[in-house]
Amino acid sequence: MVEDINNAVEVLKKGGVILYPTDTVWGLGCDATNAEAVKKIYLLKKREESKSMILFADSLKMIEQYVETVPDIATQLIEVNDKPMTIIFQDAIFLPDNLIAEDKSIAFRIPNDIFCQSILRKFRRPIVSTSANISGGNAPFIFSEISKEIIAGADYVVKWRQDDRTKREASQIIKLSAKGEIMIVRK
Repeated sequence: MVEDINNAVEVLKKGGVILYPTDTVWGLGCDATNAEAVKKIYLLKKREESKSMILFADSLKMIEQYVETVPDIATQLIEVNDKPMTIIFQDAIFLPDNLIAEDKSIAFRIPNDIFCQSILRKFRRPIVSTSANISGGNAPFIFSEISKEIIAGADYVVKWRQDDRTKREASQIIKLSAKGEIMIVRK
């Protein structure tokens, strides 16, 4: 696992794309602050840039660096939730335009996964975390569900958990207004 973490972080630093296991599905990741790296993922997934992607952060403190306001309710939601939860925040800042939604929002999740947390802590910046599939296809919950095209397009393919057959579920998605109003996007 340590070798995978070190290799993944080196690729992220160079603006590359990693293919890695998350707390939900297998994902494609890159430096969320690097517009060119983000563009590589859009091209690999054949996804329109108007469709924003989820970012991983290691903590609420990291999220606070990339959104104007983190409503107090966000802390409470993160603390009480027992399954993966993505929160869409208003007014993203200091992130590439091709990552921010048209309404200026950005989606963040703090993964409850030792591998993802280790990458985030070592990298010290948020990373994109989007499902490792061509846009419109099924999200791969296990490594064997990932297409050869996606595998070939990644600059680094993590070896850890490739043999894991544990079925995971997608995260719930909640959208918060700047005032802290909650809208459930996906349960």
